[in-house]
This record gives sequence, structure tokens and C-alpha cells, in this order.
Amino acid sequence: MNNNFTNAERAEVLVQAVPYIRRYYRKIVVIKYGGNAMINEELKHQVMEDIVLLSLIGIRVVLVHGGGPEISSLMKRLGKEAVFIDGLRVTDRETVDIAQMVLAGKINKTLVNLLDHYGGNAIGLSGIDGHMIQAEFKDERLGFVGNVTCVNAEPILDMLDNGYIPVIATLGCDDNGNTYNINGDTAAAYIAGALQAERLLMMTDVPGVLRDKDDISTLIPEMTVEEAKELREQGIIAGGMIPKVECCVEAINSGVKNVVIMDGRIPHSILMELLTEEGAGTMVKGKSEE
Repeated sequence: MNNNFTNAERAEVLVQAVPYIRRYYRKIVVIKYGGNAMINEELKHQVMEDIVLLSLIGIRVVLVHGGGPEISSLMKRLGKEAVFIDGLRVTDRETVDIAQMVLAGKINKTLVNLLDHYGGNAIGLSGIDGHMIQAEFKDERLGFVGNVTCVNAEPILDMLDNGYIPVIATLGCDDNGNTYNINGDTAAAYIAGALQAERLLMMTDVPGVLRDKDDISTLIPEMTVEEAKELREQGIIAGGMIPKVECCVEAINSGVKNVVIMDGRIPHSILMELLTEEGAGTMVKGKSEE
């Protein structure tokens, strides 16, 4: 903590946050957590502290996480090569078992433990629990990579209604007993839509959408769904940003108020986005959003 602040200055900071706390009080905010913020231990602890703070002031937070780098790391230790097609991991039966161990096991329970350590009340779930994320084969070339067909929001709402922070690993299932690896951004978009969330925060390793990918000063702070389509046609939204923006549009079209692509490498970026005027990253909103 910066000890250069006086008590009066600290109090003023809290007062300034009141309008934002009021706006999000009892509203659902879904946070897609991954990238460097998950790998960097110091950032991981800060993110968990921020989530606990949001929960304690009455914001209903749902944490959705992936874990691609850790899956690749375990595969390598087991002597199994990671293969990708169009940015998606080819997932045979052995790989989906590894993904389940890493996502629903190690990562999920580590995050739950950290949230509890900082004073939160968290419960770990995966998309398999309560058939929460129902899926089907996305592409036969990819194996057990899932295309989301339905999200059952009841288990998540039950946890929220009982005062818990749901921590959800992005696995899916079908009626035939298959388990699927689900892209984290996609899962978060569908979950946020099913919950009619006030906001979806997608933590990434970039500042947001840039007009010039090499110039951070060209950050686009806001765009509508229509403007996002135009920017893609112009080639400004390109490469790995295309699927992220597509997930934003999916969430908006499903009833989420707005979605923010934000830089998870910045300490306390979640609090900056929700509790200050400045915000963080690029907000995607529907046409009718003021």
C-alpha cells in the first residue's frame, strides 16, 4: 500500500467510488481470467484480492477461467505434443483428460483457495457440474473441442444467491458422457449471456483494440457492435483479436449490457474498470447503449 496518502485522501477515494458501487450493487459481473494475469503470481494475487473486494461490496462476481499454458506444460511433461489448428488445441481423449485434470483440478482449486485466503467465499465448478455447459463437437479435426449449445445458469445462480463466488473451469459435456475442452472466451460469453450479466470483463495480454497494433496511444476506448464489424472489414480488428471481438458480439447479442477487452497485465485493472471514471481497455456495447 502507498503510505504517502493521508487518511483524508484515502477517504476521498472511497467516496468517489460510491456511484460506481451503487451502479453494480447486486448486479452480475462475469470476469474471464487468463493470460499473463494468471501466470504472474503477483498479478494473480492482486486479481483475487480485487474480486474479493467486489464481492464484499455487493457485486455478484462470476470468475471464468481457462488454463491453456498449464495444459501445454503438463502435456510436455507427459511427452505429448500440443497441436493447434486455427488457434484451437487438437484434443484427443488423452488430451481432454489432461485438460480436465488441469482445469477442474489444479487451476480451479488453486483459485478457490486464493479467494478464500483473501476473505472471499468461493466454490469451484466446471461446465460439467449440473450439465452447466452443454456442447457438441466443433470440428472433427479438433477432436473433443466443444461448440457450446446451451448454458444452464441455475447452478451458478444458486451459488450467487447463497453468497458464493462461482469459479468456473471451461469444460463442457453432452448427453453421451463426452467431455469437451471449451475456448475460455467463448465459454465466458455464453455464461454471461445466460446470466444476463451487467458486464463481461475479458482479461487479455493486450491493452484492448488498437487502430495501430504497434501504438498503444491508438487504443479505441469504445465501439458498438456495428462499429466492430466495420473495423474488422477495414482490417483494424485482425488476427487473434477477431475471435475475442466475436465473443464480445455474441455476449451483447445474448443480453449482456457491455463487454470490455482489458489488459490483465495492469495491476488492479478490474477495479479501474468498474470503480473509476477512467476505465480500462476497449468497451464493446450494443447500439442502444448510451
